[in-house]
Amino acid sequence: MNRLLTLICCFSLCSIPGLAQKRSSKTVMSDQQFVSFAGQTDMVDANLAQLARTAAPSRPVKDYAQKLVTDQTSDFQTLSKVAHQSSFNLPSAIDQEHNRSVIAPFQKLRGADFDRHFVSEMVSGDIKAIDIYQKEVADARTPALKSYAEQAIPILQANLADAKKLEAAKAPAPKG
Repeated sequence: MNRLLTLICCFSLCSIPGLAQKRSSKTVMSDQQFVSFAGQTDMVDANLAQLARTAAPSRPVKDYAQKLVTDQTSDFQTLSKVAHQSSFNLPSAIDQEHNRSVIAPFQKLRGADFDRHFVSEMVSGDIKAIDIYQKEVADARTPALKSYAEQAIPILQANLADAKKLEAAKAPAPKG
């Protein structure tokens, strides 16, 4: 019994570095995966921002949405040029998963609920995007993609700061 327990413990300890290596290899995107991620992000954010321009009741949220439409459209055009020059495939439409999980829930929201959910989605999305863009700057194999990511990060950070300001301004009062 002791021998079996020792064997299981040794096997478990020997497996941990392999698991850690597998996890870390999953966090590194290929340049093509990054292009797909960035393209989807631009299209989803622009789509949600277009929706917010008409559905959001708050003027500050509408103004923020207009800025996002402009920024995401410009970014998509820049990404498109880089992808084309570097022979990467850029998505031309929002994929089914993003439509179902991100965009569809907004179709049901109205009023302040829409504003809160939209701003919250932009904050969490920008945090994720900034992290992935920073990894691309560090790991990119294509110099043009690295340069693109470096130039996009300050815009993402500015949009995140704007979204956080909106989030703070709309923070619900504590219940009690």
